[in-house]
Amino acid sequence: MNLHADELKAFYATQTGGLVRRFIAGHIHKIWPMERGLRIVGAGYALPYLEPFQAQAGGCFALMSPRTGAHAWPAEGKNRVCLAENDSWPLETESVDRILLLHGLESVRRPDALLQECWRVLKSEGRLLIVVPNRLGFWARADWTPFGCGTPYTAGQIARHLQENQFVHTQTERALFMPPFRSFSALRSAYALEGIGRYVFPGLAGIYLVEARKKVYAGAVRSRVSKTQRVLVAKTTPAG
Repeated sequence: MNLHADELKAFYATQTGGLVRRFIAGHIHKIWPMERGLRIVGAGYALPYLEPFQAQAGGCFALMSPRTGAHAWPAEGKNRVCLAENDSWPLETESVDRILLLHGLESVRRPDALLQECWRVLKSEGRLLIVVPNRLGFWARADWTPFGCGTPYTAGQIARHLQENQFVHTQTERALFMPPFRSFSALRSAYALEGIGRYVFPGLAGIYLVEARKKVYAGAVRSRVSKTQRVLVAKTTPAG
């Protein structure tokens, strides 16, 4: 199942979505402390997590698939979102420092093709951070959230995909130990559950945050990637 961008935006506007964003963003910035001048791409639906990078990045923009759709971002200034097929991004080879892939890998028909495109556009030693639902977690069963749609993964499955597509796994974080609550009273326990969950039941985390580094073999022959790519710019509907 592939959620539309408007549905994803609506989820993050809820109390539950706001907590989810806060917890995941904390882990993202733990893995990727702020650095100036990096060119950063958000793929899938990463808009709720890109704003902190704007001020210091050498370029920060989002790519979304036609199946997901898009809305304009950021709320002010020039639109930095475009629509592009997952296996044909309008980016030059080795032009990006970091890619944040969120609400993406679990919803594509050909995950290897998406990872190959990530590899193509990343610079040598570039970093990829994937946020993906844990198959064993409660959130993968909550179909009213984005994490309950698509194909969840185990840690081993992610590691194999990365290895098969010439990435070196560097680190894994776990998050969303709180069950997928909707009520405000239940959400008040979220911080306590998030704090103890990593020690008491680490295997039940709702998501994995998996970082990998692009692996380039000495003397390797580059694939022929000089193809014509079609770029679709998102309509500038209000970002809200």
